[in-house]
Amino acid sequence: MNFRFQNLLGAPYRGGNVLVADNSLLLSPVGNRISVTDLTKSQTQTLPCEASSNISRIAVSPDGVFLVAVDDSSRALFINLHRHVVLHRISFKPPVSALRFSPDGSLLAVAVAGKLLQIWQSPAFRREFFPFHLLRTFPDFDAPITTIDWSPDSNYILAGSKDLTARLFCLNRSKSSGVKPFLFLGHGDSVVGAFLCPEKKRPDRVCRVYTLSREGAIFSWSFNGREPNLHEERRRLGNSEGHMSDPPSPGTPEQRPSLNPDENVESGNESNKRKDFDGIRDGLNEEECDELPLHRGKWEMLRKDFFTQAPAKLTACDYHRDLDMVVVGFSNGVFGLYQMPDFVCIHLLSISREKITTAVFNKMGNWLTFGCAKLGQLLVWEWRSESYILKQQGHYFDVNCIAYSPDSQLLATGADDNKVKVWTVSSGFCFVTFSEHTNAVTALHFLPGNNCLLSASLDGTVRAWDMFRYRNFRTFTTPTSRQFVSLASDQSGEVICAGTLDSFEIFVWSMKNGRLLDVLSGHEGPVHGLMFSPTTAILASSSWDKTVRLWDVFEGKGAVETFPHTRDVLTVVYRPDGKQLACSTLDGQIHFWDPIDGLLMYTIEGRRDIAGGRLMTDRRSAAKSSSGKYFTTLCYSADGSYILAGGSSKYICMYDVADQVLLRRFQITHNLSLDGVLDFLNSKKMTDAGPLDLIADEDSDVEEGIDKQTRGKLGYDLPGSRPNNGRPVVRTKCLSIAPTGRCWAAATTEGVLMYSMDESFVFDPTDLDIDVTPEAIDKALAEEHPQRALLLSLRLNEDSLIKKCIISRTLRIWNLFFDGVRSFVKLMVNLFRKIPEVFCQL
Repeated sequence: MNFRFQNLLGAPYRGGNVLVADNSLLLSPVGNRISVTDLTKSQTQTLPCEASSNISRIAVSPDGVFLVAVDDSSRALFINLHRHVVLHRISFKPPVSALRFSPDGSLLAVAVAGKLLQIWQSPAFRREFFPFHLLRTFPDFDAPITTIDWSPDSNYILAGSKDLTARLFCLNRSKSSGVKPFLFLGHGDSVVGAFLCPEKKRPDRVCRVYTLSREGAIFSWSFNGREPNLHEERRRLGNSEGHMSDPPSPGTPEQRPSLNPDENVESGNESNKRKDFDGIRDGLNEEECDELPLHRGKWEMLRKDFFTQAPAKLTACDYHRDLDMVVVGFSNGVFGLYQMPDFVCIHLLSISREKITTAVFNKMGNWLTFGCAKLGQLLVWEWRSESYILKQQGHYFDVNCIAYSPDSQLLATGADDNKVKVWTVSSGFCFVTFSEHTNAVTALHFLPGNNCLLSASLDGTVRAWDMFRYRNFRTFTTPTSRQFVSLASDQSGEVICAGTLDSFEIFVWSMKNGRLLDVLSGHEGPVHGLMFSPTTAILASSSWDKTVRLWDVFEGKGAVETFPHTRDVLTVVYRPDGKQLACSTLDGQIHFWDPIDGLLMYTIEGRRDIAGGRLMTDRRSAAKSSSGKYFTTLCYSADGSYILAGGSSKYICMYDVADQVLLRRFQITHNLSLDGVLDFLNSKKMTDAGPLDLIADEDSDVEEGIDKQTRGKLGYDLPGSRPNNGRPVVRTKCLSIAPTGRCWAAATTEGVLMYSMDESFVFDPTDLDIDVTPEAIDKALAEEHPQRALLLSLRLNEDSLIKKCIISRTLRIWNLFFDGVRSFVKLMVNLFRKIPEVFCQL
């Protein structure tokens, strides 16, 4: 029963910024979790830690060890990427629009409350009571901050804003006290990107600045700070007593200001004073120019360039310092790669028709990562060879059905976006997508042999997919158009059955020739559950007409048995041995039937177990609102000892079949961005017009950076399963256990959750025989044979026995050491005792 969260499939990218750590680890937010994709090994993994709501911004330290993830509620998680654990938590309280680590990793710049730029001290591996320390706050902006960039030496920070400006700040208090930041002006729209470019000969010194605006313009700025700083020194020298001196005329180079204008200048010491000032000027030119504050120097605009993609807007950009290249993405799905500072276009391509929400370089600069939140698309492109490194796209709408392959290596998913995707369980990658269906996919089923996949859809077709050639080789249809919502096949794979939503019938086809063999009638409601017996040729079906029927498909006798219920039956499953039948009803109960004798064996009352979570529109407490809770999907374990049940709740329940007791409850998510997660609602958000979150603000300025994912609604959804506001409700639509029994998957609102056994508790022995037992290990330890005991414990592969042998071996070594020390001390004591006797004899 030691199942733990392993991975999240079906939704690689939903919005927010994307980062590349260690040149090959792609980090992307997936709801309230972080997905880590290894581009070199072609594996993806989702971190087990969860945020309180959808993650909007992430930042990774330069060494790739720490990750900061900020959600929509401004709560941040400080995560160790290597250990996959949360080290610290902090709430920034105001909304966070941008954040970034300094190049040395000691500082963290956070844009909060739209107009404030905060500099925090980044936590380290040492233990601290307050790991985060706020060092400075810059309140100079007039609109929300959109981008942040650091200088290579971590002394300066450049921030762009929606107020059409970019500002350059100095973190050194001695240099920045009483001085306003330098403003880069001239843009006609919001600044999307602002980047500091260092010199090639001196990477620690900044020489240029690039600013990119939403209108599609890029401005290049050059730093030239010698003349303003020389004038500052002249004014300082001429104002040593508090008086202002006029700057020298450019046409009179011989004019020199005196060190003290109030005293009488004599001709004898004038030359000495001129030499002193010349020495100060020469020292400034050689030494002080390198330490000249960038925000106090002179910046000149070198050139203005435009991307000419109107009316499209620039939505994402990134800059690579070593290659001096800029990548940009637009709202029409076009991206461009440009060589700076000459603004030479290297590539200009289109990847979709939707807005590109993120575009980043990797550390080496050979890979470009693009994300489209509206399509759930994430791809990595190598611009030199013009080839794809990664191209993943999750389901646009909710996943309705899942199915494991017979060897447990593949997982198929079907969703409301009319697509069928097949994933590799070990890597978490989707390697094929079937898009021939024209309506939502409602059921999936693998045939024996692992080479054929069946899918049923609301478009009135059942399609068979070849898993070798990845093509649709057979399509099963009906004389008149029907909507299929359930699917099953016999053990040989020769007979295919599908239940309908509208005509309440079950259609039977031949797999060989695709001919319609029979139509089973008798149900008076949608047939949502369909399954063949694992041992016999009996077909079980469940319907909303409050019945479960058994059919003899091969003999053509029609309905063999009917099991009546008091409420609508939502699903039906067979136990792997075929001797038990389980079905769930609308009142939250699970009924277990004996299909051979036709008797009701027992019933599990699961409404209280699945109860939990309140919708924003609920007027009752969580304890009293369990009437709408029920199980819509059931799944037996591989040995039939326990059963998994999920439905309109945030919980998945695991029951022991023999004792009818609840073994464990899995909470599928803690994401407060979904409805139905909280058990207690905040009364402060309740107004006379209804919940505050449901009141639409027509005058609000919608942020275009992150698109809120909309969800589809099927026509057969149960009443009350989704509120009118369209906010996703947490629920489980389908459950599937792998034939090996080692893992199981759940199709939920957030995607496909994968759970697997904790390997530390798995008994995996090697090279066993009848003599390898725990008693033999204890006997070897008692006889002081620690090496033999350790070998036996390694064969059993039990942690407790291995630790016991190691500790025993360590204690034996220490005992030998102390025995040697004791013998040495005794020898020395005897020696000192004999010394007086020797002297007396002498």
